[in-house]
Amino acid sequence: MLRAAIVATLALGFVGAGVGFVAFLSQLHGVEVKPARKADGIVVLTGGSSRVSDAMELLAGGYGKRLLISGVHPTNDVSDISRSLPDNQSLLGCCVDLDRSAVNTRSNAAETRRWARERGFKSLIVVTSNYHMPRAIVELSHAMPDIALIPFAVVGDKWRDEPWWTNGATLRLLLSEYAKYIAAEVRVRLADIGLDPTSEFSEQPTGAPSVRRPATAQAN
Repeated sequence: MLRAAIVATLALGFVGAGVGFVAFLSQLHGVEVKPARKADGIVVLTGGSSRVSDAMELLAGGYGKRLLISGVHPTNDVSDISRSLPDNQSLLGCCVDLDRSAVNTRSNAAETRRWARERGFKSLIVVTSNYHMPRAIVELSHAMPDIALIPFAVVGDKWRDEPWWTNGATLRLLLSEYAKYIAAEVRVRLADIGLDPTSEFSEQPTGAPSVRRPATAQAN
C-alpha cells in the first residue's frame, strides 16, 4: 500500500506539472502585439535578442515618456547601445536611462521600482521575451503593486520559424523558465503572508559601482 501511495503521489505530481506547463505555455504570445494604450514609462529587461530595439521603437512611437534599459553590462554606456541602434540617436541622448545593477529578474524589479518611483510613474510598459514575460510580471507586480504594468512580449525568430517542441534547445529553455516561474510564484505567495525565505535585494544609490555580474540571457 505504501508503494502504491508513493506511485500515485508521483503520478499526480507529474500530471500536475504537465497541466501547469500547458497553462504556462498558454500565456506565451506567438506574435508581437502593440500595447493597447500608452504608459508613463517603458522598461526593457535585457537578455534576449531584439528586446532593446523593440523597446526603442515603442519609445519612438510615443508609448512612454522615458525608457529604462535594465541589466546593462557595467562597462557599457549609451554610445555602445547607439552603435547598434543608429536610427535612435536623439532618443538615446534625451530619454533613455541605463540600469547596470540588475543581475536577474528579481533585481530588475527592484531597480525598476526605484526608477519608477523617482519619476512618479504610475504605469509602465514591460518589454521582454514572450517566454520570460510571465515571470517578469510576477516579480514586477510584487515589487510595484501600485503601478500598472502593460506587457509587450518580444517574439524571437526561432519561435516564429519552427514549433518549440521540435527544437531541443527551445524546449529546454521553456522547461527551465517554467521552473523559475513556479519558484517565483511560490516565493511571492509566501512573501505575501510574511514567509519570504530570502531577503530583499539591497538598493544601492543610483550610480553606485556594481560588484555583481552583468545580467545575461540565462539569468533572464
